[in-house]
Amino acid sequence: QLVESGGGSVQAGGSLRLSCSYSGFTYSSNCMGWFRQSPGKERERVATIARDSSRVNYADSVKGRFTISRDITKNAVVLQMSSLKPEDTAIYYCAAARVGGGSCLPPPGENDIDSWGQGTQVTVS
Repeated sequence: QLVESGGGSVQAGGSLRLSCSYSGFTYSSNCMGWFRQSPGKERERVATIARDSSRVNYADSVKGRFTISRDITKNAVVLQMSSLKPEDTAIYYCAAARVGGGSCLPPPGENDIDSWGQGTQVTVS
């Protein structure tokens, strides 16, 4: 089970921190990541992190603004978002993928995801 927290509303230029808690037994060996979906748009990959944090990947639209990290001691994946823009407004989903043995190589697409969180709304105005 993946449980997201930390969404909300913020003004443009602000910051938000999303967290995804997961069962260590089930997901510690998975590639983990964040996807997002805006109204009328397809769900897109935002960032991924390998099971050992050795590899991270970001969508071009968030590079330099978002940082993904993994806290193994807390069984959580964090997405730190800064310099937020209105176009970042979306529902953000935590995701886990076994493909590639948790290496995130290549970064998983939507069809590679084995488990999804319930989603958390991020609104930037």
